Amino acid sequence: MPKKLIEVALPLEAINKEASREKSIRHGHPSTLHLWWARRPLATARAVLFASVVDDPGEHLPEDQATKERERLFALLERLVNWDESKNPDSPTLWEARYEMAKSLAKALGKAPPRSKEDRAAILALLEEAPPVLDPFAGGGTIPLEAQRLGLRAYAGDLNPVAVLINKALVEVPPLFADLPPVNPDYRARRQTTDRFSRAKGLAEDVRYYGKWMREEAWRRIGTFYPSLNGKTVIAWLWARAVACPNPACRAEAPLVRSFWLSKKRGKEAYVVPEVEGGRVVFRVKTGAGAPPREGTVNRRGAQCLVCGTPIPLEHVRKEGQAGHMGARLMAIVTEEAGGRGYHAPDPEHEVLAQDILPTWKPDFEFAKNSRHMTPWVYGLGRFSDLFTPRQLLALATFSDLVAEARERVYKDALEAGLPDDPTPLAQGGTGARAYAEAVGVYLAMAVDRLADYHSALCSWHTTGEKINHVFTRQALPMTWDFAEANPFSESTGSWEGMVDWVAKVLETLPARPLGQARQVNAVEAVNGVPTPPLISTDPPYYDNVPYADLSDFFYVWLRRALRDTYPDLFRTLLTPKEEELIADPHRQGGPDAARRHFEEGMRRVFRNLRARAHPDYPLTLYYAFKQQEVEEDEEGETEAVASTGWETFLQGLVEEGFQLVATWPMRTELQNRPRGQGSNALASSIVLVCRPRPENAPRASRQEFLRALRAELPKALEDLTRGSIPPVDLAQSAIGPGMAVFSRYSAVVEPDGRPLSVREALALINQVLDEFLAEEEAELDAPSRFALAWYEQYGYGEGPFGDAETLAKAKNVAVSALEEGGILLARGGKVRLFRPEEYPEDWDPKADRRLSAWEAAHHLIRLLEREGEGAAARLLAELPPILAEGARALGYRLYQIAERKGRAEDAQSFNLLAKSYGHLAVEAARARGAVQEGLFREGD
Repeated sequence: MPKKLIEVALPLEAINKEASREKSIRHGHPSTLHLWWARRPLATARAVLFASVVDDPGEHLPEDQATKERERLFALLERLVNWDESKNPDSPTLWEARYEMAKSLAKALGKAPPRSKEDRAAILALLEEAPPVLDPFAGGGTIPLEAQRLGLRAYAGDLNPVAVLINKALVEVPPLFADLPPVNPDYRARRQTTDRFSRAKGLAEDVRYYGKWMREEAWRRIGTFYPSLNGKTVIAWLWARAVACPNPACRAEAPLVRSFWLSKKRGKEAYVVPEVEGGRVVFRVKTGAGAPPREGTVNRRGAQCLVCGTPIPLEHVRKEGQAGHMGARLMAIVTEEAGGRGYHAPDPEHEVLAQDILPTWKPDFEFAKNSRHMTPWVYGLGRFSDLFTPRQLLALATFSDLVAEARERVYKDALEAGLPDDPTPLAQGGTGARAYAEAVGVYLAMAVDRLADYHSALCSWHTTGEKINHVFTRQALPMTWDFAEANPFSESTGSWEGMVDWVAKVLETLPARPLGQARQVNAVEAVNGVPTPPLISTDPPYYDNVPYADLSDFFYVWLRRALRDTYPDLFRTLLTPKEEELIADPHRQGGPDAARRHFEEGMRRVFRNLRARAHPDYPLTLYYAFKQQEVEEDEEGETEAVASTGWETFLQGLVEEGFQLVATWPMRTELQNRPRGQGSNALASSIVLVCRPRPENAPRASRQEFLRALRAELPKALEDLTRGSIPPVDLAQSAIGPGMAVFSRYSAVVEPDGRPLSVREALALINQVLDEFLAEEEAELDAPSRFALAWYEQYGYGEGPFGDAETLAKAKNVAVSALEEGGILLARGGKVRLFRPEEYPEDWDPKADRRLSAWEAAHHLIRLLEREGEGAAARLLAELPPILAEGARALGYRLYQIAERKGRAEDAQSFNLLAKSYGHLAVEAARARGAVQEGLFREGD
């Protein structure tokens, strides 16, 4: 069984760079088809799948040749992960990748490889014999889509009907109609015999055409409810929720406003000025220089009545809301202007019109009372219909109903275009006129869901971008006090035409072959429906991080209205199924212990089935982004790291069901310039675990044997990680992989009394060896840096007694006066403190400094990174002696560990920045040194 490339080596820096960049790519990117939570980047999935199929060259070549061959594959991977190189399904880069996979497949099948990367027929024939790719937790469809993009058959399984529909739209529906021209009458009237619509581009054109028809028809029906203002199209109406003042002598309507700012854009400032007239608050709008007289009227502590000044407890707001007494006041109107946005005071006629609308239908279903992720119910907004204004409900119901009408128009036009009148529906794989009409309807319904994300009373106004924020700016349904109501008939954020165009652009980039399949099935049974043993790659749910079913109901209620006839089995229930959902939800499952058991037992069943049914020649790859440690406070207020229940449960199930970790890769899957709060479970990286079934005859080991193996093997892996600039925020997480690789190769690790060592205990030992590794690197530092490190651990950048400094300095064999002369601390008035990075001199020249230290070098690098960027930092690094440069890198990791443990979040950000940037800085510094040396050589030649 040959090793695959993913088990040996990957060009992590290139993959991670593209994965981070991808989060900022918008139009045409498949993630914009429909929102899904915690979706992995396409670049990462593409790299993982490619490297899971291609053999590692070391299996059949001498090491020197294997290294060169890996470098060639790495160069291909660097192009493959670039979205610009891969968004065209017929790009030369993709065909080269398919060629490399076909060569490995040919070897496994005992067949002749393709003659060259131009031999596309042979490549496709071999890819057809490749094991299908299965993702049993398909979610947003990243892995199945990238499997299909590489030319592999894709199988997607998920319990959630919204996720299943997304996967159908990405990998199942487009291949059924690949290369078909549009059927709409406008195109047929101007069709040329030379026209070519490759992949799903014809489908995209029809989505645009019938989407435009829906807009015109919707305007005819409900356009009167979207009046202009002074002849200008309204972009948004900005509302503030309101309750009665609790003061019995006042009882005025108190608007609840988070911020009175309308625009903070430089030179285009605008804001609301609230004024009290006749015992009532009225809103004026001012533009130009200045600022609102106050930030808002409500925050996390409570609100205030503007009429009488009485504080309003949030408890009063909750009671008013739960009694149905919370109203809304129009605060401002935003219009489309020639020079941008126009801001206007509320118009009474607009306000009355909006409040008198009667929707034709509304999703009158309760949503989960999950106070961690779904807070509106606390304020009396407990049904999905409460999350929309009457006008929004009318618009969304109208567009939903028009999907069915558009579908009938497509059907008639498709028959006239020559598609067969085959009654087989889309849900059964039909390819005739009826199925094609239903396919167009699927993408129009996706546009309705995109509309719902921007047409809810949970949308806020973006004061810098001057646009509407969508509902799911995070993985929750949050309470919103002042909200923005968009106009679907405008040409700005939230417009219907914009939503349709987003969907059509995605269709244009889909591979649309080979055939794919998406099924509604729980993860335990997902593998049962795949015809041959699959290659499995999946991104399981992260314990209790995201309540997918609860959140997706927000979209499900609209999809069900539009597509119940197209996919009757998928939309048979009023809300998404939740009982079998494999997450830990104490609210739903009867408390934390029951939730843990539900997740643990479910994961074990999944792993057991995957181990039994997966293809034996290919590794299983699992993504996991749950933080290995959670931060808790002790009685003294100090923070300490404790094992995460999510990680422990996940890894315990994996090991107990017979898997062995053979490789782990920290993938930068989250777009973050700085880590978030240090106690959060969000990481900059996911860990991709590469697993093989553990041999049946795997040996047992004692605790001491395991610890000895850890100490022998883990430091080398940690050295590779730190020299590869894995961010310190991810180091403990990344250490799990090589540590658990040691643990999982044993059938059991036992204590002296015969008790098996648990995963939690194994993680503690892995962290112990990590601490030893960092401490050993600390021992290699110069004396001033070792002093500063010890002082920082005790005092941070704050002051401490001179006597303590003197005692510590003697222990480190250095004098306080020498440390002061070295420029790393200030000693005054019996107190000593370390300089912060921003206090170091800008004109520092390391060549002229007689008392250089790694500490000083590290702080200068941080100063330059934070103020001038990587270019300036790389130039400085090029001037540093190698031993100090390496010391600065080591300090980044050690200091981050201390800062995180001490709760010094701002410091931790700086140290993380230094360590994660170091690899790139070192490359640029080497280039700078090389250029100088080359110039010197030419000059003396």
